Amino acid sequence: MRDLQTFKRKALYKATAGTHGQGSNRIGAEGPTLEIAVPPGTVVTHEDGTVHDLVRPGQRVIVARGGPYGRGNKRFATAVRQAPKFREFGLAGEEAWLELQLKLLADVGLVGLPNAGKSSLLKRLTRADPKIGSYPFTTLEPHLGTIERDGRQLILADIPGLIEGASDGAGLGHDFLAHVERTRLLVHVLDLAPLDGTDPGDNHALIEAELAAYDARLAALPRVLALSKSDLVPDEDAQAAVELWREELGDDIPILVTSSATGQGLDELVFALFERVPVLEALPEPIAAGGDEEALAEHQTFRPVAKRGYSIEQIGPNAYRVVGEGIERMLARYDAENDEAMGYLEHRLSRIGVIRALEDAGFQHGDEVHIGDVVLELDED
Repeated sequence: MRDLQTFKRKALYKATAGTHGQGSNRIGAEGPTLEIAVPPGTVVTHEDGTVHDLVRPGQRVIVARGGPYGRGNKRFATAVRQAPKFREFGLAGEEAWLELQLKLLADVGLVGLPNAGKSSLLKRLTRADPKIGSYPFTTLEPHLGTIERDGRQLILADIPGLIEGASDGAGLGHDFLAHVERTRLLVHVLDLAPLDGTDPGDNHALIEAELAAYDARLAALPRVLALSKSDLVPDEDAQAAVELWREELGDDIPILVTSSATGQGLDELVFALFERVPVLEALPEPIAAGGDEEALAEHQTFRPVAKRGYSIEQIGPNAYRVVGEGIERMLARYDAENDEAMGYLEHRLSRIGVIRALEDAGFQHGDEVHIGDVVLELDED
């Protein structure tokens, strides 16, 4: 997968339920796991605040767990209670809204001001077909293209143009910078003779300043400077610009005169890209959920602070409410009309400390205890 267009067509995903238990103490089969494919570079934000940053193929995370199965009455038999008259209900699985954001995993990012010639360059180097126009912000979203040489491929991304203040969110700034931050090489496309009369040196400094202000890593990425639209200037002016920029940037940054219209300098540019982008090491085998994630160091999970399991609040002179998702799900597993099931539930509440917490809050036996929509009266014993 290369993008998130699939999720525009389908937004609801639901795993298949398991099967019911059967006679002779046979349990039902578990429902199959629903796996949803996303392209590498996807950031998954759960509604509880957890963020999964998936950057390499084969990574898996669990964003919603299936509900627990219910146990039959045989599982509650004891020496004293030899024929239980209650059972557990199975519970529904988790559900949540997820926000998906794709940060492109391109090898090379084309950066520069609007109308610097990035889209034309991508179209000439690859089979991509980005929109090209003579007005700012022709490119409103990134476009990808692939170049191949000697059995190797590189992915190029034409990123929407930057403007001054992009690192603070101006224009398409944050959208742009979120995509470019994962590239391994930047090609700074600089118009040799901007039609608006601006100075190329000032334009170069503006882009570099915005990259550095957003992320120090971007400022440290390798660069190639592509002086574009050479067909619109005399050859001597183009060569003079090369000398000027070589003196400014040094010998470590390749400086190439290019023209998407005539093809000038494009072979040299392709050679420089393959020379400067290192070959990736072999990716590890896919790791299943719950496996050792140390092998995939680029995958980061950010979780919010855990919430307390439950809380007690007094809602009347002789009434208390127990609030907590775990407690409410526990109650949902038993038949509130079954006295034997409610007795077992009270035993479980006592074991996990809920009864003691109620007593600490002032509860006395005979008072009402509200859990969800159910009102309980707890026995003194």
